[in-house]
Amino acid sequence: MRYLPLTEADRRAMLATIGAPSVDALFRDVPQSARLTGPIAGLPAHKGELEVERIVGRMAARSVPVSSVPSFLGAGVYKHHVPASVDHLIQRGEFLTSYTPYQPEVSQGTLQVLFEFQTQVALLTGMEVANASMYDGSTACAEAVMMANRATRRIRAVLSGGLHPHYREVNETNARFVGFTLDARPADVDGTEDLAALVDDLTSCVVVQNPSVFGHVRDYSDLAQACHAKGALLVVVVTEVVSLGLLTPPGDMGADIVVAEGQGLGVGLNFGGPHVGLFATREKFVRQMPGRLCGETVDADGRRGFVLTLSTREQHIRREKATSNICTNSGLCALAFSIHLSLLGERGLMDLAALNHATAVGLAGRLAAVKGVAVLNRGFFNEFTVRLPKPAAGVVEDLASRGILAGVPASRLWPADPSVADLLLVCATETTTASDVDAFVEALTEVLA
Repeated sequence: MRYLPLTEADRRAMLATIGAPSVDALFRDVPQSARLTGPIAGLPAHKGELEVERIVGRMAARSVPVSSVPSFLGAGVYKHHVPASVDHLIQRGEFLTSYTPYQPEVSQGTLQVLFEFQTQVALLTGMEVANASMYDGSTACAEAVMMANRATRRIRAVLSGGLHPHYREVNETNARFVGFTLDARPADVDGTEDLAALVDDLTSCVVVQNPSVFGHVRDYSDLAQACHAKGALLVVVVTEVVSLGLLTPPGDMGADIVVAEGQGLGVGLNFGGPHVGLFATREKFVRQMPGRLCGETVDADGRRGFVLTLSTREQHIRREKATSNICTNSGLCALAFSIHLSLLGERGLMDLAALNHATAVGLAGRLAAVKGVAVLNRGFFNEFTVRLPKPAAGVVEDLASRGILAGVPASRLWPADPSVADLLLVCATETTTASDVDAFVEALTEVLA
């Protein structure tokens, strides 16, 4: 009864109170395809705590940590070096025990950190205002589309074929339940899609990613003008935040909303999360922005202080008029992001970005020299796409058996699109060594021979 404190009578009473005929009725919105029909095959039941630790430990040992082998994985989550000082500082009691402040002005330290975080995000993206913060890049992207719908009073969004499929899927989920339409374009493998022609008087926004999921880098200034001519907004997504140390900020291209995944700075891979979403926009849209905004002021004695200037979530005074139902702000990850970026400084971030790019350029040159391999990108940051002479998924498995994590096969992201079966997304960062590249090229040559 340790984990099952309710009796059958308790359950019947609770169901009667809410008017549900059974526990199963509570899950009616979950499709049958997503439900288990029985116990998970191969998973033993009713084990003691020590036995569970041993079983799970053996299962975990089957995984290959990216830190133990040459890794060229990317596709939205990136392996960067996080200084030890970041983890040390975020574990100080003042930070580690702090949660989203419900009496915010009491937590001056927390508010100051979030204020500095907003400043950094605004500078990185070239925008006028940033919030503090979002769950991750994909949910921030969906919030951006819903914000554009509110700002334009339209409900049609165009999604680039260069947008990460996971981001597209989050938007599709929101569209289904919130009630707006999406024009999601097919995979933009060559980075040449023309979205301007799709913008009409019913379009709320166009969503693009830079660099794209295939690694293409583009200038979206003309697209921004095309959107504005039709009264639509341009949303730019950045999944690799380190790229903003080298590339033109989206704000300078005319973007109206910029969302990004901040995982690349201060936040490790962490088995896929938690991450931190960055969200920035123009000041004229600030009232439509989801999340929260920290501001600087002075107290009655003229001393510098910080306040929660804007809080649009439903738990506060906005209630049903809230712009978003986001219920936290990934505060600890936002803190790690700010500490890492502060340690780097402007020059350090630019140097880090340049090192990423140079490493990727060197890798691309080596791979292009392998027989049967073609690099598809004309320009890229630290990630690019190669075409292989055979299905990429099988090549990745062969290389993994040799201790090389070669990248992400495009078929994993577009499983229903046979045209991408031979494409491999490859990434290099400052953690990629010359010996890593040598091992990758040698193993790939052997696998393809």
